[in-house]
Amino acid sequence: MKYNILEVKERVTADNDREAALLRETFRKKGIFFINLMASPGAGKTTLLKKTIEALKDEFTIAVMEADVDSDVDAHAISELGAKVIQLHSGGLCHMDADMTSRGISAMDLTDIDILFLENIGNLVCPAEFDVGSEKRVMLLSVPEGDDKPLKYPLMFQVSDLLMVSKIDTLPVFDFSKEALEEGVRKQNPDMPVLYISAKTGEGLDAWYDWLREEVKAFRASFGKEA
Repeated sequence: MKYNILEVKERVTADNDREAALLRETFRKKGIFFINLMASPGAGKTTLLKKTIEALKDEFTIAVMEADVDSDVDAHAISELGAKVIQLHSGGLCHMDADMTSRGISAMDLTDIDILFLENIGNLVCPAEFDVGSEKRVMLLSVPEGDDKPLKYPLMFQVSDLLMVSKIDTLPVFDFSKEALEEGVRKQNPDMPVLYISAKTGEGLDAWYDWLREEVKAFRASFGKEA
């Protein structure tokens, strides 16, 4: 008996990629630099965003889409800084996709926004598989998670444009090797820069802010807009 085999995942990701491309074009036309921030739960995404908003508030208008399975804890934390924020609930899904992102921005005032962050749902697997229409993908990995993650979650490292290692103030406590991490990173993404930061002490944050400034400048220049 003959039957057809349909590769469902391929169709789903292809549809998502088409919608993501349209979203990316929308953001570019509006001059909004959109970053997909991905990490495990507890790596420090929200804390990093708070520090970034506080440090760059006089240079950029920053907005945040907070994605989570439930709760509005992170959105509340961001809103206290006066930034535009919207909370997105995934209904149990482990990632954001282009359609969910599109629905999120439809409920958000994007007027005069310079930088838009999506704080993706916390894990190192599903978010790496779905393009949300971002200009850049930034990954946060905390020291307590270990230096072997490039080997265990290769796709996340392959698709990211920047890796930040957070909580480096805990290096004396954990068996974490920068050399082992970077060796693993080079196997997955040889050209990806790696920054080491601590939101608690402030170490390394200036390098992150400089990276962000330079990327926004290059983004604007590519469209003939003033930096």
